[in-house]
Amino acid sequence: MQKLLYIIDDKVMNFTADQISHLVNGTIVGDASVTVNTFAKIEEGHPGALSFLANPKYTHYLYTTESSVVLVKRDFEPEHPVKATLIKVDDPYDTVARLLTMVSEMLTPKPTGIEQPSFVAEGTELPEDVYVGAFSYIGKNVKLGRGAKIYPQCYIGDGASIGEDTIIYPGVKVYHGCKIGDRCILHSGVVIGADGFGFAPAPTGEYHKIPQLGIVEIADDVEIGANTTVDRATMGATRVGKGTKLDNLIMVAHNVEIGCHNALASQTGIAGSTKIGSHCMVGGQTGFAGHIKVGDNVMIGAQSGIPDNVADGSKIMGYPAVGIKEFFRNYAYTRRLGELFAQVRKLQSQVDSLSDK
Repeated sequence: MQKLLYIIDDKVMNFTADQISHLVNGTIVGDASVTVNTFAKIEEGHPGALSFLANPKYTHYLYTTESSVVLVKRDFEPEHPVKATLIKVDDPYDTVARLLTMVSEMLTPKPTGIEQPSFVAEGTELPEDVYVGAFSYIGKNVKLGRGAKIYPQCYIGDGASIGEDTIIYPGVKVYHGCKIGDRCILHSGVVIGADGFGFAPAPTGEYHKIPQLGIVEIADDVEIGANTTVDRATMGATRVGKGTKLDNLIMVAHNVEIGCHNALASQTGIAGSTKIGSHCMVGGQTGFAGHIKVGDNVMIGAQSGIPDNVADGSKIMGYPAVGIKEFFRNYAYTRRLGELFAQVRKLQSQVDSLSDK
């Protein structure tokens, strides 16, 4: 098994369990001096690796893993001897996410300056610590915040604004007038502000394009996955709220409004003028009809179809989506359809035989 070592300045980074415990406010069970220099899934653990146990169905791996250190919940008590050093924390998943973030920040290069060839139009002022990669285009009157990183082959249209410490990865296109907040991350292939799908049918059977004159507004701390598109509004703005995370290959149509701190998985499609609240979780390949309203704290299972409004706190799944319990009850019935049809045919045969007498 190939081991990934984290290296800075040509030196392998080794951290003791004691050092990690202090970083995450954890409690050590075992050898506090053991060192780690990489991360690994608990089922693929090896010496020198840090793993975590958050899902109970992986508990059996704890007793066989070769990882040197494992993060577990604070109230966890092993049923068998454990070779690894344990660090007890409130939330192992959140803790490993924070540790990965720390390592990522140490490892990620922080480029600055303006690479050539690139184009920066007149009227655009670039703070000293921004980065513009080669073959990128920065239009007229663009506003770039301090620490913004525009990687190669990006397009930032006239009058657009990019917030402080926002990262625009290679190949992103931000159309004119659109606004991106602070500390956002836009991955390769993202398109912000393309025209919404607005066409009016004419009596002749043709479709006449409706000009899309609005913009897109992305709030602070939003992350948008590769090849996701957010269309500009017909009028006003298409909005994505603070802290929301959009996966790869998501389609957000014109005049959609998405609230704060949502997580939407890949291949979700949201039709025009739909409003989604805050703190929602949406499974992959979910489709939202247009002009509907989804409340706060909603959970939607994968491959669901949402044709109507959804109340706050709902947990739904299916097409059309229904409550989770109802969905699984209906699914159980569906699995028995063959058996039920066979019984009906048998009963019908018996009825027919009786009527023939």
